[in-house]
Amino acid sequence: MLATASRIFSKTPLFKFKPSLACTLSPSSCRFTVRSMADSAASPFKKVQIQRDDTTFDAYVVGKEDGPGIVVIQEWWGVDYEIKNHAVKISQLNPGFKALIPDLYRGKVGLDVAEAQHLMDGLDWQGAVKDIGASVNWLKANGSKKVLTLHLFVLVV
Repeated sequence: MLATASRIFSKTPLFKFKPSLACTLSPSSCRFTVRSMADSAASPFKKVQIQRDDTTFDAYVVGKEDGPGIVVIQEWWGVDYEIKNHAVKISQLNPGFKALIPDLYRGKVGLDVAEAQHLMDGLDWQGAVKDIGASVNWLKANGSKKVLTLHLFVLVV
């Protein structure tokens, strides 16, 4: 399955992105465009609200209704274009999965390194762990008999 996943992740992204003149002149302005695409109108995701304790948070779900569930945990940027692309590709792996991304930053997305670091530093870690647990429970209550959590990250050397 790892070889299959490698091939899938190397393919063209699900959401098409055409660089603008601003991207050509300033790559940092291009990042803003890509990162802010998390709520694309053409998105295959269903936005759901999950309740835990005394709070509600948004999550994004895609894939086979009764498929095994995978909680995809965001990178330090937040729920952005790339994490959603990964979730879509995971949901399309055989036998067909249901991928759910809990929004641990509550709608905020890091547009540059400093902002992403600020969001990560300010994360309520105990609350995030509870959100992930509530996401597992939501998947089980909504058709997934088996559930796995997966954290995708990029190592910068």
